[in-house]
Amino acid sequence: MKDFSNASFSPDLIKAMDQALEEAVATLPHPVSSSRVQNIAENILRCAKQGESNPRTLHTMALVEMQLRSGGNNPFLSGRNAVLISK
Repeated sequence: MKDFSNASFSPDLIKAMDQALEEAVATLPHPVSSSRVQNIAENILRCAKQGESNPRTLHTMALVEMQLRSGGNNPFLSGRNAVLISK
């Protein structure tokens, strides 16, 4: 993980981040690589460090950032998953 050695989060925020990670990974087609899970986790940590605490927002932001990094060509955002992010 990058740039999180001095980060400190409340128990409630840790719970929200855990929920966000589980929900984000659950939307991806299996198998989900460990590097993809790490990228999602880093995105969630970064958003939480900036003050976001809503699990749904953390989940959505992590997936949107993943899509942006891939140039918008990620198949995980088609069909059911596109609806999850657009809400």
